[in-house]
Amino acid sequence: MSEVGVAVEKLTEQGLQEVAQYFQALAEPSRLRILNLLRDGEMNVGEITSLCGTTGANVSRHLTMLAKHGLVAREVRGNAAYYRIADPQIYKLCDLVCGSIARRIGEQAAAFS
Repeated sequence: MSEVGVAVEKLTEQGLQEVAQYFQALAEPSRLRILNLLRDGEMNVGEITSLCGTTGANVSRHLTMLAKHGLVAREVRGNAAYYRIADPQIYKLCDLVCGSIARRIGEQAAAFS
């Protein structure tokens, strides 16, 4: 599958709404933590829950949101649901944003030194 870039000015109103909802799905630290955990491979809810230190219901709620926006995929095996990253491009976006924030923090620290 090839990457297709679409400039924001070319998006329809519906497209803009979908982009905003996508970013809203990323606007929660717990969901970012879950995405980071899934970098190493698929996990079930119990594994994610134990690593996040929160409740299974909370993790399931976040996974549902991430799946709704196409960030994770779910596969049921027996009585367990396993989650994996559906779109590995999310890590490029996260790394880009994290790098930008790290630079800004470094610049602010240097300014106050």
